[in-house]
Amino acid sequence: MPKLWNETIEAHRRTVREAVLDAAAALTAEHGPASLTMSQIAVRAGIGRATLYKYFPDVEAVLAARRQREAERLLARLTGARDRAAGRTGPGGRLQAVLLAYALAAHEQRGAGVLPDHGSPSPDPQQPVLELLRELLAQAADAGAVRADIGADELAAYCLHALAAAGAARSEAAVHRLLALTLSALRPEASPAAP
Repeated sequence: MPKLWNETIEAHRRTVREAVLDAAAALTAEHGPASLTMSQIAVRAGIGRATLYKYFPDVEAVLAARRQREAERLLARLTGARDRAAGRTGPGGRLQAVLLAYALAAHEQRGAGVLPDHGSPSPDPQQPVLELLRELLAQAADAGAVRADIGADELAAYCLHALAAAGAARSEAAVHRLLALTLSALRPEASPAAP
């Protein structure tokens, strides 16, 4: 087949896949994941059920793909925040930029969680986010901008859980207050005095 034909087919497949994931997201927001059916997804995506089954074997596969897509989007948003801050600030500033981006993402989801969770047994798509935070926290600790008495693994988990509360924040100002509270817990002076 000609190259243009292959590119056209691949673009069509991506478009259909995105429409299916968007439909699943909308239906889940409206009715929850437990009541989701392949027929509903096909109708909302504007495709036939047979076409849908060519892409996904069942609802769980659709939800897993949606979760993976959201994880990739979140990671891209966070690494973008880190990269934009890299040229103008040190490790502490990069960490703050990433934590703010995460908190704003949680706020935009309005309590639905930064990543949709449907009880999937698949690997945790939040893992790359934790790894990014661990790296930034370790760099900030080395620079003296973050407490070093608690490991980067624990601090990364703390940050994600603390900032997930931004999903319930009533305003962006409340998100910034939550971020300030989280950052204050990370400061070196927040470490307890040695006995």
